Amino acid sequence: MTIPNPLLEQYTALSTSSSTEEVSSALKAILTDAFLALSTVKSLGGTPEVAGVLGTASNLRLLLNLSTKVERSQQNDALRCIANTVLLNDSARVTFVGNEVDGGNACIGLLQKSSSTEHIFLASRILFLCTATASSAASFIEWLVEFKRPDTPGSGTAVDILAAKMDDLTDAMREGNRAAKEAMTDLLKLTFNLCVHYPKLVDCEVQSPEVISADAEHTVMGDYWSSRLDGLFPPLLRAFHASPLSCGNPLETPLTHTIHSLITIPVSPVTRNLWFGARPLAASSHPPSPDSASSSSGSPSHETQSPTFKEAKTKLLERASSVLSAGRRSLSWTSGSRSVTPIVPDSALRAYELLDATLAHFMPGDINSDDISIRNRVSEGETVDDLVSPLVILVTRFCLGDEDAKIRIKNWFIPPNLDRTSPLELRSDLLGRCLRLLQSVYHRRLNRVCGEMFFAMCDSDATTLSGYLGYGNVAGFLFHKGVVSAPARASTSGAPTATPTGLPINPITGTIEKEHEPVDMTDEEKEREAEKLFVLFDRLEKTGALPPSQNPIRKAMQQGKLG
Repeated sequence: MTIPNPLLEQYTALSTSSSTEEVSSALKAILTDAFLALSTVKSLGGTPEVAGVLGTASNLRLLLNLSTKVERSQQNDALRCIANTVLLNDSARVTFVGNEVDGGNACIGLLQKSSSTEHIFLASRILFLCTATASSAASFIEWLVEFKRPDTPGSGTAVDILAAKMDDLTDAMREGNRAAKEAMTDLLKLTFNLCVHYPKLVDCEVQSPEVISADAEHTVMGDYWSSRLDGLFPPLLRAFHASPLSCGNPLETPLTHTIHSLITIPVSPVTRNLWFGARPLAASSHPPSPDSASSSSGSPSHETQSPTFKEAKTKLLERASSVLSAGRRSLSWTSGSRSVTPIVPDSALRAYELLDATLAHFMPGDINSDDISIRNRVSEGETVDDLVSPLVILVTRFCLGDEDAKIRIKNWFIPPNLDRTSPLELRSDLLGRCLRLLQSVYHRRLNRVCGEMFFAMCDSDATTLSGYLGYGNVAGFLFHKGVVSAPARASTSGAPTATPTGLPINPITGTIEKEHEPVDMTDEEKEREAEKLFVLFDRLEKTGALPPSQNPIRKAMQQGKLG
């Protein structure tokens, strides 16, 4: 039995003698039906079962064709169907970018030609998903970075298209376009995939003499880089500096994704002018004083404003002759399509102020690093560890990659005139908050990366680190690095042994050494001091700095010497 199809009958009834109105009516009815079908497919496509059906080459090709031949709203529906399919069906990602469908080429073309934030979002989302796994997307990732497209400025590859769209979306976000934030987020996820995976797939440049040869699976982000990705660096930096600091949490999307991509880019003599601007070595660009504004008041509000950058106008980055002979293209802060005065701000200062504002938001005043209120300030599904750690890692990379940046960052955290009359870890500024995170049991990743940051800014030397911050503050971190006892003080470490006024610094606490006065305490006061000691040794034991067998309080309790 054949089920009658009114649309088919209406269409087959047309002839050469049919009027224009009859032909138009039949075609409109067919299109309307197709749009309804597409809308239905989009609604059903959120299940793995339907995604399995849509993930064939013929169906993906049909959806791709629809995305270019119908009205904009229906184009978006077709692209959303593809995005849902490659999200839920891993094999569909390979099929979509393969020769049968050639969807990757179509999405790059859409990115290049369209100014619609919705199109940019959907094309970026599809490409991000299709490049998520290097093992299955290797050839496609290489094609994206290396294939020269006609009528594309710059190197002519997708890298330049992504760079141009980043600048467009950065401008749109400055104007308050909320849809641009979503599009930028997925564009940055795609950028991150290219920056992480591509250097592992091709012969690339070792960024540090300390880096030894390693297989692709053990390559660390930033250890290797390819000059083919250079075009992504300037727009990423422009996006990094674009968002103003706010009273709330400044680390919101898409800024967090910008930081993820920046971590993959080397900090080296070749790139230092772009990272930090053209500045003389050991220049002193000071952030707000640690004892000013929110830092000293202990107020939870943080209203640090963006600094007025005084760097001179920079020229295009001059590369060393050896790098030029290797074929690396010169980098410029300015976008090729924009007439902008090329004043390059200091990314080290920007990162420092972002970290200061972020931790002031989550850890107001001198709050304990494991206080539950910190976790309650984070959006559902996020953690402070995940949110803040990449920014700390970026600061660490600055310290490891550039001597001048390391000196400036150390002076911002630990200025020569630092007030050492009270415990450093109880300060209500960035130094105090990071030191408290070193003692954190809950925020384990921040605990570790904050320690690595301090270690890097102190020349990666345990003695220098202890001299600046006091061994008691860094004992747990050093224990995990294999330093099980307080390192001996060395006159060559560079760490201060006295304040600028000549007062000696206690090597354990990092504070001013006070003269020991005769102890004259009541029994209640002695009990309170004993409780403080118990808490201190218990914390050292929990962080792994002190084995339980060496805890004197525990020993005394086991021997019955305490009450």
